[in-house]
Amino acid sequence: MVPTQPDIPESDRFTVVIVGGGAAGITVAARLRRARPNMSVAIIDPATIHAYQPGWTLVGAGVMRLRDTLRQEGGLIPKGVRWLRAAVASFSPDAHSVTLADGRRIGYRRLVVCPGLQLDWHKIEGLQDTLGRNGVCSNYSRDTVEYTWACIQSLKGGTALFTQPPMPIKCAGAPQKIAYLAADHWRKEGVLPRMKVEFCLAGDALFGVKYFVPALQDMVDYYGIDLRYKHDLVAVDGPARLATFAVTAPDGTTTKITRSFDMLHVTPPQSAPDFVKSSPLANGGGWLDVDPATLRHTHYDTIFGLGDVIGTANAKTAAAARAQAPVVVANLLASLDGRPLDSRYDGYGACPLTVSYGRVILAEFLYGGVPAPSFGYDQRKPSRFAWFLKTTVFPNLYWNMMLTGRDVSIPHKPLETAA
Repeated sequence: MVPTQPDIPESDRFTVVIVGGGAAGITVAARLRRARPNMSVAIIDPATIHAYQPGWTLVGAGVMRLRDTLRQEGGLIPKGVRWLRAAVASFSPDAHSVTLADGRRIGYRRLVVCPGLQLDWHKIEGLQDTLGRNGVCSNYSRDTVEYTWACIQSLKGGTALFTQPPMPIKCAGAPQKIAYLAADHWRKEGVLPRMKVEFCLAGDALFGVKYFVPALQDMVDYYGIDLRYKHDLVAVDGPARLATFAVTAPDGTTTKITRSFDMLHVTPPQSAPDFVKSSPLANGGGWLDVDPATLRHTHYDTIFGLGDVIGTANAKTAAAARAQAPVVVANLLASLDGRPLDSRYDGYGACPLTVSYGRVILAEFLYGGVPAPSFGYDQRKPSRFAWFLKTTVFPNLYWNMMLTGRDVSIPHKPLETAA
């Protein structure tokens, strides 16, 4: 039973409080307002700029302008939703309240937690001192994504390293997408034979869904990219152009090796935000502990979660948040009404893998890595149609449909085999 919360001013009490004003939070707020226009809803988020992060691969490859991926946060908050421009300090789930960084308490009947994840740049020694210069770039940073394109354009030979940290990370295909696009650019410029391109990943698989791995391996071979498995970037010396990796051998032993580079594209380690990790809402790994189907918290039945922060086995992509939002809204409203939580999330995620300028392998899949295509062709094949979706359709769908709560999902059908 939700307490009356007399110690919290009525103006700071809401039926639904949403922590996070990114793709997930705004989508949920918009859907709630469409379903119940008179419901009191608040979004807590300190950010003033909202980014369409799936576009940053294209920005880093010179296809899209950074400014076209950015909007003012205030212009996206749904009408009638209260925006609390503040940071969350802690959760008090038993008291049904959230404490802000300034000490103010916000009360709720239902809480939706979707603040995304945090990028742990500091975990790679020396990275913060050199990121954005000395040939060290990253599409994961708004401040350096344009520098990625500058590095790609200026390089006419030498060694280019692309890294991927231990999972989970947001958009697990992004670290290799930019490697393909860079290699394709160098191929077109006629300098690829003078390049040594390496993809250094902490894991032991090129992609988490086996169904798509052979097609991606074909692209790796086409460009002559060297795969370095079990290579985890741990330090960078920008001025000296040196990258240090912790390399794990088959017997489990780890040694450090240092590689020289002319360009280094870094994907940073990632984790749940600290205020989630330190809260009673987190699981053992620090992620929000929700039921993978209903997306309701496993211990607190007035709390729901979605997006990159949740500790479920799906890919952390915008497509996943898009599929999760209607489930959260349906189940949240059912819980308010005292009805069963009948809506289910099947783990859907999608990753448009940009394997060249003009062609995309459109990977769609469910929990367990089960392929679930939406279109009537073999989506393992690089496609101009999928490139059109990635560059034109998906951005428009994001801004004009998903964030306004008017989005209707295209049916996807699980394949019987992942062979």
